[in-house]
Formats: sequence, structure tokens, C-alpha cells
Amino acid sequence: MLSLENKVAFISGAGSVGDDPDAKVWGNGKATAVLLARQGARIYGVDLRKEAADVTKALIEKEGGTCLTRGVDMTKANEVKAAVDDCVKQFGRIDILVNNVGGSAPGDAVAMSEEVWDRQIDHNLKTAFLSCKYVLPVMEKQGTGAIVNLASVAGLRMTPGRAHVAYSTTKLGILAFSKSTAISYAKKGIRCNTVIPGLMHTALVEHRLAKTIAANDLQGLIDKRNAQCPTGKMGDAWDIAHAVLFLASDEARYITAAEIVVDGGLTATTGLG
Repeated sequence: MLSLENKVAFISGAGSVGDDPDAKVWGNGKATAVLLARQGARIYGVDLRKEAADVTKALIEKEGGTCLTRGVDMTKANEVKAAVDDCVKQFGRIDILVNNVGGSAPGDAVAMSEEVWDRQIDHNLKTAFLSCKYVLPVMEKQGTGAIVNLASVAGLRMTPGRAHVAYSTTKLGILAFSKSTAISYAKKGIRCNTVIPGLMHTALVEHRLAKTIAANDLQGLIDKRNAQCPTGKMGDAWDIAHAVLFLASDEARYITAAEIVVDGGLTATTGLG
């Protein structure tokens, strides 16, 4: 079940915020890379910081898996193309593409600068476009492939008092991008789906959000986010990784242009606080 033997997975954002190899809280890309490797996939992990991807690589290799890494700015077409070409050179194919690059910046349409808006569009949307631009021809030549893009519930629901206009826009845009790509390539043996995370306890919470929105009160931030979830607790990176694994696997062979919301019921609630 859910075997990825003989498959190659290209994963962007394969590192994690913080480089502690013994960290207990991981990012989505790190958990996804390790899980897919456990299921037999050979991993080509890229990250803006190669040292972050190398932490993931060490974990995979310690468990007997195969992982190559590369430092890549996924907003730069030449760097993305070079990474895709190298992956094919090293492994001969790309069966799975996971687009996991993204990040939020606060502000509404008036408060946000044009420069921040442009960076958000590039970071959250252009990155998926560029990876698909160069990976899709590889998959089309093979006659098979599975793409999983990561969005966010921020594209589905808005929280009063916390405007992230560009982030919400781009994450909703990922859903349309995924569906358009899925329909364009459905008859070519290529599937494209989206995982939509809710409030997750990831390394981002520990290393960044605690500082930027919680005045370094990590436990207070965790308690607040847990309280917002119908389950009483956030999910974590493994919940996202398992959703990605299913959509990337042959068991999901008839699933394309679809979304899996992994949010513990958050978007089904009426409370927006």
C-alpha cells in the first residue's frame, strides 16, 4: 500500500526552518521528503538554504533512503530549470513533484507595499508555475506523473483583524492553477492535486511566528492556535505529509484536479476569530 518504489520525487522547500537535526517539530517539506523516502521514493530535495535540505538528506540516508539536495531559489527560472535537469541527469526521471514553497506577509491592499505584493506573488505562486513549467515536459515524455501543490486555508477563509491579502490571494490562486494544470494534462497520464493545510504546529510556528506575531510567547501562541481548532489541537507536518503521500501514490490514480483539506474541521466552522 502506498508504495513509491522505483519512483523519483522532486520536492521544493524540502528543508525546515531551523537546522537542528534532533528537532521534534518539523516543517511540511521535511516531513514529506522523509515519508516519501520511507515509502521507497528517491528524493531530490531543493531549498533556498541547501544546509536546511541537507538536514533532511541526513535523516533520509540514516534510514537507508536516497536523497540528493540542491540550493535553489524557486523564483528564478534558470535555477529551477538547472535543478530539474540535474534531477533527471541523476535519477533519469521525475515521477512526483511536490510544490511546498510559500510564506505570508501581513497587510491589506492599502497598507501593503507594491514590492511586498510582488514578492508574495513570486514566492507563493510563481514558484509552483516554474517547477511545473520544467517538470511537466519530463512527465509528459514519461507518460505519467503526479503533482501535489500546497495551498492554505488562508485562501478559503479570512480572519478579521489579520489581513494577509497577498498570501490569501496566492493560496487561492494555487487551487485554480492546480485545476487548470490537471485538466490540461489529464489525457497525458499526469495528475495534479492540492493539499490545503489548516493551523499546523510546524517549525515555522516555533522559529518564526512566535517572534513575529506572539512577542516570543511560543506557548501562548500554541495555546491560542489549538483553541481555534475544532479538535482542540493543531495538526502537524506529518498530517500534511500523509495527505501528499496518498495523492502522489498509485492508489490515487483516478484523483486529479482535487483538493484535500487537512485542517481538523477548521474551515467547516462559522467562528472566524
